[in-house]
Amino acid sequence: MDKQICRQGASREPGDIALNTDYRKKLERLCRHKMKIIIIGCGKIGTTILSSLVAEGHDIVAVDSDNEVLSEIINIYDVMGVCGNGIDSDILNEAGASKAEMFVAATGSDEFNVLSCFLAKKLGAKNTIARIRSPEYNDRSLAFMRKQLELSLAINPELLAAHEIFNILKFPSAAKIEKFSGRGFEMIELRLKPDSALDGIKLWELREKYHTKVLVCCVQRDEKVYIPDGNFILHSGDKIEITASPAEIQKLLRAMGEFQKQARSVMLLGGSRTAHYLADMLTAGGVSVKIIERDEKTCSELCEAIPKAVIIHGDGAQQELLLEEGLRSLDAFVSLTGMDEENILISIFAAAQKVPKVISKINRDELASLAERLGLDCIVSPKKIISDVLVQYARALQNSLGSNIETLYKLMDGKAEALEFNVRADSKLTGIPLKDLNIKPNILIAGILRYRKTIIPAGDDVIMPDDRVIIVAADQRLSDLSDILK
Repeated sequence: MDKQICRQGASREPGDIALNTDYRKKLERLCRHKMKIIIIGCGKIGTTILSSLVAEGHDIVAVDSDNEVLSEIINIYDVMGVCGNGIDSDILNEAGASKAEMFVAATGSDEFNVLSCFLAKKLGAKNTIARIRSPEYNDRSLAFMRKQLELSLAINPELLAAHEIFNILKFPSAAKIEKFSGRGFEMIELRLKPDSALDGIKLWELREKYHTKVLVCCVQRDEKVYIPDGNFILHSGDKIEITASPAEIQKLLRAMGEFQKQARSVMLLGGSRTAHYLADMLTAGGVSVKIIERDEKTCSELCEAIPKAVIIHGDGAQQELLLEEGLRSLDAFVSLTGMDEENILISIFAAAQKVPKVISKINRDELASLAERLGLDCIVSPKKIISDVLVQYARALQNSLGSNIETLYKLMDGKAEALEFNVRADSKLTGIPLKDLNIKPNILIAGILRYRKTIIPAGDDVIMPDDRVIIVAADQRLSDLSDILK
């Protein structure tokens, strides 16, 4: 196979498309935002990053030393590929490192990724991002490394996944929690149970019935996603996103009888890097942690690294072992093995034992959907988390004026997005009542953060300079706050 492979879509004759004004504007916008991005390593993480950035419309070059893997990537995603070693300067030159606006090294080796980024930077790449996974690299060493090697970002999927699980264990009532600037505003995901108090209620009735300042900003029913208005009626089985201050969310859940206290006893299945990071966080907060791991060497390493945790050498797939170790008395169970299928099956068993909170690490999209259908509503995917981070970063680079995107989350299996924008002084949206803004369909202004004040917006509210504004959008791609306008 040649080092370089390029597949392009079929060419069009000039008369194939009538370039009306709207289409021309759209085309110009897409062209303006397209970036040259190189991705080193086409494993699970690298491929997920590539897929997300392809969907964003960027020019992607994939680099991998495995011919078969690279060929499959090229055929599926219609991108350019270079087969070779990501720390070979000739290979990096062939991939176009000197013109790359983003360079992402996502192989399984931390040291390889750092060296690849260093070489790319020397060749002219503008922004370099390295996947660094080892717990041995603490915040101080990573900060030093970033400065000395001019890394734009050091990303750790396992650490980010551990943070997400940690947040859920602090607030187990939610299936997912998204945090925005400061602590004044959160978005939580709930699956309405068959006996939910919200079944059959119209959204405008929420504040009146429960006296809470909350906003249901997104609803998934079956495979369809809605940005609802006040007359939208909720039904059991709906997956909903609620935005509000943490205090108001707690108030609503208590009124619904669905509030759960913070988990104080947790069992982790599998001694993975994610388990290591998570156990560190939990034990530091006084939470009782028990880790079950089948590999003896890993158990020894965990005993030394996390002395406050109880490490059990055994096969967590054996139900008898889980029961002997007190599964039924736990506040939470987190399945973190390297096999999605195992995580699903054991999580189902834990849920059947009435464990109050069950969390499953699942990377494969098709299995995540299956798990939800089987009743597992709290699923964490490290590769999706890191993909969201890089999509956010890419959009930040796209805006020539300096993007005002602060946070980006994918919602409802990627069918919707929540974005946090910092409002610039020159924004055309400031000082105008929200009801007078000509906003595109399927877009909702879900919250305004003004200093320490959280505003659930109504029609008479206005956006001010230096506000942080939360936007929820379905089937839209936003890079700037002004993109919400027609």
